[in-house]
Amino acid sequence: MLPSVATLRDPLPLGGKKTSEAFEKVFGIRTVGDLLRHYPRRYYTRGELTPLAELREGDHVTVLARVETATLAQYSRSRFPNGGRKTTDRAEVTVTDGTATLTLTFFGGAGRHVRALQRGKIGLFAGTVSTFRGRRQLVHPEYELLPVDAVDAETTAEAAAEYATELIPVYPASARLSSWRISQAVQVVLNILDIGEDPLPEEVRQQHDLWPREMAIRAIHRPQDRSDLQRARKRLKWDEAFVMQAALAQRRMAAAAMPAMPRPPEPDGIAAEFDRRLPFTLTEGQRFVGEVIARDLSCAYPMNRLLQGEVGSGKTVVAVRAMLQVVDAGGQAALLAPTEVLAQQHYRSITALLGPLASAGQLGGAEHATRVALLTGSTGVRARRSALSDAFTGDAGILIGTHALLEDRVQFADLGLVVIDEQHRFGVEQRDALRDKAVGSRPHVLVMTATPIPRTVAMTVFGDLEVSTLAELPAGRSPIATHVVPAAERPRYLERVWQRVREEIAAGRQAYVVCPRIGDEAPGEAAGDDGGIAADDADADFTARRPPLAVLEVAPALEGGPLAGLRLGILHGRLNPDEKDRVMTAFTAGEIDVLVATTVIEVGVDVPNATAMVVMDAERFGVSQLHQLRGRVGRGVAAGLCLLVTDAPEDSPSRERLDAVAATSDGFRLSRLDLEQRREGDVLGATQAGRRSSLKMLRLLADEELIAFARQEASAVVEADPQLAGHPALREAIDDLLGPQRVEFLDKA
Repeated sequence: MLPSVATLRDPLPLGGKKTSEAFEKVFGIRTVGDLLRHYPRRYYTRGELTPLAELREGDHVTVLARVETATLAQYSRSRFPNGGRKTTDRAEVTVTDGTATLTLTFFGGAGRHVRALQRGKIGLFAGTVSTFRGRRQLVHPEYELLPVDAVDAETTAEAAAEYATELIPVYPASARLSSWRISQAVQVVLNILDIGEDPLPEEVRQQHDLWPREMAIRAIHRPQDRSDLQRARKRLKWDEAFVMQAALAQRRMAAAAMPAMPRPPEPDGIAAEFDRRLPFTLTEGQRFVGEVIARDLSCAYPMNRLLQGEVGSGKTVVAVRAMLQVVDAGGQAALLAPTEVLAQQHYRSITALLGPLASAGQLGGAEHATRVALLTGSTGVRARRSALSDAFTGDAGILIGTHALLEDRVQFADLGLVVIDEQHRFGVEQRDALRDKAVGSRPHVLVMTATPIPRTVAMTVFGDLEVSTLAELPAGRSPIATHVVPAAERPRYLERVWQRVREEIAAGRQAYVVCPRIGDEAPGEAAGDDGGIAADDADADFTARRPPLAVLEVAPALEGGPLAGLRLGILHGRLNPDEKDRVMTAFTAGEIDVLVATTVIEVGVDVPNATAMVVMDAERFGVSQLHQLRGRVGRGVAAGLCLLVTDAPEDSPSRERLDAVAATSDGFRLSRLDLEQRREGDVLGATQAGRRSSLKMLRLLADEELIAFARQEASAVVEADPQLAGHPALREAIDDLLGPQRVEFLDKA
């Protein structure tokens, strides 16, 4: 029996354990509020039929269509041991949108379906699109017929027009839960809903002309017209933005109250000596950002800053100067890198930059110096023991490493600064584990990225991080020309690709060939070990023709074919660490002409003599990945060349994405494109990009202005009432929207 009243926090009152379990398992819907935040994907008007020609094989769809024919046929079901066959009825129903058709096939209850689906009937049909003998079909679809007979000869013209324009919500659905079952559940809870107090203060609603929350919730599920939808969406976007901003404002206030050890600059310390020894001049941007970070490090509350800059803009030098400032003040710095290749690269480049300043207590060390230690999963026993000891005693002012830094045995004497390179490669728990190694106070945190991924852009738009940007490239950086190579359409272009590689090698330079897959994956294992992605859903038809190209297949094919006679090497994530280091050392020394690799070389690899890059199956990579990859060339005096080889059709979304990468070297423009295409994911959880997000209505790029207003309003409310004691509904809304796990996430982040 249904309750008489249901609040947003109540469990689903659907009168059946199996039904409730289905909602939770399929969509994570547990409460009335969860269900009401499962907003319709789109709205049909009666008579606005679905364009059936746009359906793709394999998609689970809900379509609105008109029945054209319904016939009963027989088919042989099976062969018996005596050679006989059993025949059974089959219903074949053709539905149309007026221009294209779709076949509905039923093998059980065929007569019942033929009787129900009479010519002219309009209904919603849900199922998975397949193809049989060249025709698209839905096999055993669920369906719900619309009561078109409600409009008869006695109905007034006004009522008929209203009926014809009624909006029908279509919800995100699955094979287990159809759109109309979800719609029926929504109707149940709307009939008994007690919405409670509005979380948005009255003055905010009046200032921005917002509907009350109850009106918006009812209108989004049962709109009278498109104007209702517009008003409802505006209010629900404000709910998400305002509640989010209130939560972030509370966390910012709490963070400002946390103690951190001030680490002011030392005029005559290692950092000042480092600046004097630099073999190049800092850019204006590097100096400005360095001054901002220096001020942050001098404060008694923890810095939480994002340093974003173009590939090759000099972020590492800025980070080194910050780390040395902390060392001068008696503290230590830890640099966390996502891969061993990058950690080793950082160790080599930073010790080379520091020179005698990294040799404290050693012959040839400078008067003011520190030590730099390296700790990765492959560090040998003796070196590991030495690194752990130097970190514990404080002899190592800078400790560089991978996830190995997170182990319990790693202890610091006085951890003052955590630097996280390519921060999107780490989960919140991992970052928090390193931050917790500071004793007595919170360390300052600097995270770096060359091209903000969607989640980074999202957090930036929300203002949860202080942001510094390096847009200026250091003097001497060479331009990188990027071209899309349509290998399927023009095979000769691919021949020219390998000719260009040979030309670069003949000129004394080196090249990369990047593949999305290693080639020794176990059955069912994901293709990319280092970040390769599946192609766009819209391009699934052409990518399904073959598996992604693999390093272990491409390298021998090149060695015995177009690149015969050249010195080739391979590098991927499953080589043992010593072999990875050997290959990178050989490539850096010029002993390898062409390095065939996965995206393990995506970040941090710096070989100035490498001028050409060929990315195979380029459509398999994301925008940010491609921008990062091409940043590995053009790091010396010679111009860089990046060739994006693809089989993607010219009019496909993948080609549009590749053309966009080729058209601009502006990583920040590309990051916005990445966000538009991939969505923001869950900006409050560990998911970097995904379909289940706390944000159902809000779109971070389209709604930037709304978010800015919401931040201003929410910050004022929290500043006046930090614990929201006078705003219990807002406090509840934060709990409902975020949940305990996401609140914990914000505490950590």
